[in-house]
Amino acid sequence: MSELAITPLSPAIGAIVSGLSLAAPLSDEHRTALNDALLRHQLLFFRDQALTPEQQRDFARQFGDLHIHPIYPNVPETPQILVLDTDANNLPDNDNWHTDVTFIPTPPLGAVLAAKQLPPTGGDTLWASGTAAYDALSPQLQALLSGLTATHDFAKSFPASRHAISAAGRARWEATRAKNPPLSHPVIRTHPVTGRRAIFVNEGFTLRINELPERESRALLDFLYAHVARPEFTVRWRWQVNDVAFWDNRVTQHYAIADYLPARRVMHRATILGDAPF
Repeated sequence: MSELAITPLSPAIGAIVSGLSLAAPLSDEHRTALNDALLRHQLLFFRDQALTPEQQRDFARQFGDLHIHPIYPNVPETPQILVLDTDANNLPDNDNWHTDVTFIPTPPLGAVLAAKQLPPTGGDTLWASGTAAYDALSPQLQALLSGLTATHDFAKSFPASRHAISAAGRARWEATRAKNPPLSHPVIRTHPVTGRRAIFVNEGFTLRINELPERESRALLDFLYAHVARPEFTVRWRWQVNDVAFWDNRVTQHYAIADYLPARRVMHRATILGDAPF
């Protein structure tokens, strides 16, 4: 264990892990250490990890079963690895604050993102801690939010106007839409391991707060979106090729900055299935 070093990046979120290769199976001690670090820091970074899709898949599934994304393309031989390949001809659609795949009943536990090709400059990613943001709210607002639920919808981030243009795309989109109707999650989620509470609404998938009139819902959601994005709850990562990020999707949000066009950016992601929010 002496070679493993964990260096925090900020009080709220993020740490760099060094002294470990992700290409080989983890020992029980290293898996426990990474899991503990993930629970504490919510977001871990690893430099110089030239992973194949198979190695990335195998690393991620040491922490749980993997999700296959219904819309994004994937590596054909390794469908658990989705491909985010963006440039001027395929514009990014993740340049907003979001928590991955909250449109399913059991949103992901976490995700493992690897940088494969980067623009000459730009293309950073921001992450925010939903627990730090929740802790900074007044007790009165915490109490109000704790009794509320919100509707999350697949189509908000994956509209038919972008993803259902071709016949094949339309069929895939309609099948995904039928399988994933709008559903509700708590506005405030409790982490199933740490017991910490976190804001669990996001710009990417949340439509409205169910118990409030539309105007009140919109005003409160707008406040929460802006609150989560406050700098003191966030960290910004400047990618290098073969960097890997591993985050706790249950209590974080992230924002992929789309400032690099028309250059190209290619990322690979493995998504680890989670449990029902409460």
